[in-house]
Amino acid sequence: MDTPLPPSISPRQMNLLRIVLALAWADGNLAKEEAEVMLTSFSQVFASTPHSREAVKQELQGYLVQDIPLEDVVPSITTQAEKEFVLRLSYEVISASARTPDEELINQDEQATYQKLVDLLDLPSETVQRIEQSAQATLGKNQEKGNNVVDLLTYQLREHLSV
Repeated sequence: MDTPLPPSISPRQMNLLRIVLALAWADGNLAKEEAEVMLTSFSQVFASTPHSREAVKQELQGYLVQDIPLEDVVPSITTQAEKEFVLRLSYEVISASARTPDEELINQDEQATYQKLVDLLDLPSETVQRIEQSAQATLGKNQEKGNNVVDLLTYQLREHLSV
């Protein structure tokens, strides 16, 4: 039996991916189009050449179906900056996921998963409020400009991981 190769992305990148996926799956639905956009975006962040992007995209495909509890991933996020970044990214993911005009922007399942993340990150309530307000402002500005939320998330991931 062959031993599976280790992931080509770093453990830090894998943890971010898993947390974002947990929030994306919170409502029990990850549309094919949504998954394709996430895979493309993450591969652009995690790889630098077209060939390596395609390889990473194929590799990440397998992670989309994994259901890893937040409780197993969040403890690996230890710095204040990482915690704040993960919270902001997660808030933006769930804030952008209403599927119909009549649907709540953040549904009950997403809210429950998000609250679990907030609890696990153990950030002060003032910090959580500041991050949420900042994310709402950024999302609003991007929507006014007609920008795609996934493009915003891709940009933020790229910026954060280059630090």
